[in-house]
Amino acid sequence: MSLYSRSWLFAIADATRHASRKLFVLLPSVVLATTAIAGVVLGRGVDPNVRDADAQSSDASPAFENSDTTVRIVHAGQTRLRIEVIGVRDAERMRLLQDWAEEAARASMLPSGRFPLREAMVRITESNSRSDSPVPWGQTLRRDGVSVLLYVRRSATLAQLRADWTAVHEFAHLRHPYLGDDGRWLAEGLASYLQNTLRAKAGLLTQEEAWRRLDAGFRRGEAVGEGPAMARIGRSRNGTMRVYWVGAAYWLDADLALRRTHGTTLDAVFDRYAQCCLDGDAWVEPEAFLAELDRLAGADVFLPLHARYAQIRDFPSLQANYRALGIVREGEGLTFSDAPDAVRLRKAIMSDQ
Repeated sequence: MSLYSRSWLFAIADATRHASRKLFVLLPSVVLATTAIAGVVLGRGVDPNVRDADAQSSDASPAFENSDTTVRIVHAGQTRLRIEVIGVRDAERMRLLQDWAEEAARASMLPSGRFPLREAMVRITESNSRSDSPVPWGQTLRRDGVSVLLYVRRSATLAQLRADWTAVHEFAHLRHPYLGDDGRWLAEGLASYLQNTLRAKAGLLTQEEAWRRLDAGFRRGEAVGEGPAMARIGRSRNGTMRVYWVGAAYWLDADLALRRTHGTTLDAVFDRYAQCCLDGDAWVEPEAFLAELDRLAGADVFLPLHARYAQIRDFPSLQANYRALGIVREGEGLTFSDAPDAVRLRKAIMSDQ
């Protein structure tokens, strides 16, 4: 067994031990059924506002191999995505699910017009989950090719699927290698940041709504209060809201620094990384990953920010960044300044302009 592998029994125990009440809703109808079919379901912890996991598995690739599938191959430049719909016999429903997954994947493309990885797979399975979420669970698996698994409520409409963030969140994970427990807050923070910015760029959210959703996540992170330093939180398997939203604050900080001081963007740096260095199966130490991003950016941004964020025990101040963006909190909502510099910066982050 390699360092990345686990037995299926350990995987189920790990997924169950760290699952939230949302995943427990799924267990009777999805997780146990999927275990019987696939032999393995891996989880690295979810909660009511977070329905995904980024895992490495030796057993993930053969999943659903003997099930009825319909496949669509989507090309973007020299890269391609294989979209499989599992066990859906209605042709119209199959096309709906494929169209939805393709839209989310194209929303997640890099500025050069390619997917991050040369080749990846997405598998869509319907469930009878009692969850009110149209996509109760998503997961990115890394071993012998990267797979995104999306579990869709059987009754979910196309409008409900398009309004959900899970697929774009999972596709955002394809931009980075596996970063291990120490880098979990970086990985999940990146996907949480991009699930808002990418959907706004694709027209799936208005720009102001994307800022409001990002801020709502920051508020959930702030509400947790003090906990372990971020350098230790990945190993503790606790503090999920801080993992996701302190992590998202890190990437907003980096994106703003790149745009305001160094004449580039987070998307542009990840585009360069994908073309020179990205191996979706690889396990890369967080500092090595960030050092490579700094090299590609031509600036010392990612590692210095990481050194500061790694010591944070509560939630970082958003004051300076919100001031630059012209964002003001008023009660539970936000107001937006019409100062030209702030408008340009907000628009640049949430659009392709």
